[in-house]
Amino acid sequence: MKPILMASFATAVVLVTLSAQQVQNAPPSNNPPLFKGERKKADSNERSLTGVITDKTDNLVEGAVVQIKDTKTLRVRSFLTKADGKYMFHGLSVDTDYEVKAERQGQASDTRTLTVYDSRKEPIINLKLDKS
Repeated sequence: MKPILMASFATAVVLVTLSAQQVQNAPPSNNPPLFKGERKKADSNERSLTGVITDKTDNLVEGAVVQIKDTKTLRVRSFLTKADGKYMFHGLSVDTDYEVKAERQGQASDTRTLTVYDSRKEPIINLKLDKS
């Protein structure tokens, strides 16, 4: 090898070695791992809402748009149901009321409210598309 190429290679080896040592000596991070399959610990101030969307004849509805509205900030989030008719919203504050409703092809559900008085961490609100 030529002297310049060997020097560049030696420098690269030293840098990689130093980087590996820094990673091993780094303090633990509060960031969740990306690919280890570990989940972030549940926050005691958060909850999740799940449910199923059905039509007038109690068939599961695929492709329904489920919307949840934060009544404090008026922020709206949406979820599109799959063949199982299920929807889910995570990271909801226990200190906020939410309004949830579903629509599909001109059919709609009643608007239901998840209140701060509902202390369940994983409440279930099923919705039926029965309004035109």
